[in-house]
Amino acid sequence: MNGTKTDRGRRVVLWRHGQTAWNLERRFQGSTDIELTETGLGQARRAARLLAALKPDAIIASDLRRAAATADELAVLTRLEVTHDAALRETYAGAWQGLTHDEILAQYGEQYTAWKRGEPVRRGGGELETEVADRAAPVVLNHADKLPDGGTLVVVSHGGTIRTTIGRLLGLDAHHWEGLGGLSNCCWSVLGEGARGWRLLEHNAGTLPEPVLGDDD
Repeated sequence: MNGTKTDRGRRVVLWRHGQTAWNLERRFQGSTDIELTETGLGQARRAARLLAALKPDAIIASDLRRAAATADELAVLTRLEVTHDAALRETYAGAWQGLTHDEILAQYGEQYTAWKRGEPVRRGGGELETEVADRAAPVVLNHADKLPDGGTLVVVSHGGTIRTTIGRLLGLDAHHWEGLGGLSNCCWSVLGEGARGWRLLEHNAGTLPEPVLGDDD
């Protein structure tokens, strides 16, 4: 699924939510509904001022609180209504959710290693990465198709969901999605439309580089 092979000059900005307490603890959030810290809220406000300069035409967001609150900061500045969709939630990771990185390595080391090798793994008995892309990418494409020529869609979601969606829209084999790397809190990636489909214009953009905390959450 590469999207429609046209070149209407549209852009999709995929924006990760701000910091949460579980990000700081390197605790896997998945679909657990964790709210932003005060720092995360400040990150969202700062990033929103930058993204508002892109004059987006539409904003869609995961309905989890950390993403919805991040999206709200941009909505205030742009006066756009946010469309929330559960299909943009982070990967459901079953028994991994709520565990720290070290606890996952200790309890599910083989599963973690297989996932890092690029094998299709139901982490903690949850979703495959391809299943996350199956639910999230069509939502992004559907809203992108509604944009005017040259329009911009902002998608507020989660690190893992954004990576899998980018991989799907670029037509990359799922084995290579991990090669895209993670997004820091409140940083974003930009896809632009070309004659042969979507292409990656920016990745993990913000201003100065920041560490990636709690990538898949």
